[in-house]
Amino acid sequence: MPGLGTITAHALLADMPELGMMEEGQAASLAGLAPITRQSGTWRGRSFIQGGRATVRQALYMPAIVAMRFNPDLKRVYDRLIVKGKHAKIAITAIMRKLVVLANALLHKDRLWTPKTA
Repeated sequence: MPGLGTITAHALLADMPELGMMEEGQAASLAGLAPITRQSGTWRGRSFIQGGRATVRQALYMPAIVAMRFNPDLKRVYDRLIVKGKHAKIAITAIMRKLVVLANALLHKDRLWTPKTA
């Protein structure tokens, strides 16, 4: 997958041996990248990420930066979030989440990443 190198792939497999055996939401939550909304009654706060495995988040930060620049599919996601008015760090976190979800799906289906054809 463009943006995800061998060192990051090994780090993901070492820190998340469950990768490939989970649902997409579970993979993002285990990595600590699933958005959690604070709300009570009619009051609704900001969404944030928490918990999970910090080493996975640390291993995915730089690959997410690379992917948002060189992976056309993830670049579109990043640009769409920026146009909607999201902060850059929130958009990068979304790319990190996408990387974990994609890696989980690819391992689950035992196949290689292929770019979308337009």
